[in-house]
Amino acid sequence: MSQTVKEPAKIEAQLSFPPLDENFYNLRPEDSAFFKELTGIEDDAALKQHILDVQAKAYKVAPYGCIYLFGFTRYQVLRLGRERKNAIFLDIGCCFGNVIREAVLDGFPAAQAIGSDLHQELWDLGHELFKSSPETFPAHFMGGDAFDPKMLAIARPASVQTTGAPSPDLNNLTSLNPLHGCVSAIHATSFFHLFKEDKQLHMARAFAGLLSAEPGSVIFRAHIGAKEKGPVKKEFDKVEVEMFGHNPESWISMWDGVVFEKGMVKVEAELRDETLGTAGRNNRPLSLFWSVTRL
Repeated sequence: MSQTVKEPAKIEAQLSFPPLDENFYNLRPEDSAFFKELTGIEDDAALKQHILDVQAKAYKVAPYGCIYLFGFTRYQVLRLGRERKNAIFLDIGCCFGNVIREAVLDGFPAAQAIGSDLHQELWDLGHELFKSSPETFPAHFMGGDAFDPKMLAIARPASVQTTGAPSPDLNNLTSLNPLHGCVSAIHATSFFHLFKEDKQLHMARAFAGLLSAEPGSVIFRAHIGAKEKGPVKKEFDKVEVEMFGHNPESWISMWDGVVFEKGMVKVEAELRDETLGTAGRNNRPLSLFWSVTRL
């Protein structure tokens, strides 16, 4: 039996916590360029060791599969911050805040970006990973349990556009509730699959209440899905999971007609045989890539 890491935080969907394996480290060229630009570390060996060191610290805080498989090294682009006044970007389950940093590099104002995670320590380790500080990288962080209504209560989706309205005071947030109807883009990767079906619906409704009514406002990204809606139990690259997976049809119908009134949003969802990290290619489950856009 392989050695396992003691779980410091409850992760219902993940059943095993294998010891870290640096063989999963495999940066794509765009990932490498991203990390080198932000950390200033140009030497490949030194960059690898730096990432491994922070990964080890983070795995002690929360041994998520995405940390084990270096999922935090994926790169993506967001341009909405260039196009909309007072746009707010929210990354739920932000971990190190790498997605926010990618958006900021692409032109999104750091002062209008917010990361949220159950573990403040992961955000702090993000500063260590990217060699930044709250002064040099002024994006905001709001820690807490998104299922706690004091942190994020369910509200009806906004029906009135607030184009050009003053932005909420992001410097003094004590919860996400002041953001109801104000968020332009909500990013959620490897998040929904952590919960059972009823909790996925709960969180979808909570996100819907945060989203701006302005056309083009979007909730998006990816998590583990299934060809047929139902339980997904699998072991891939030594990580054993038991999750609830939606297929594209059930995911679309949940958002368009249950979470939002029919016709309020355009929902796109696609199953891909693509891992959510830069490694993890053995017996991997299917990934559901999706977006929910206000019309």
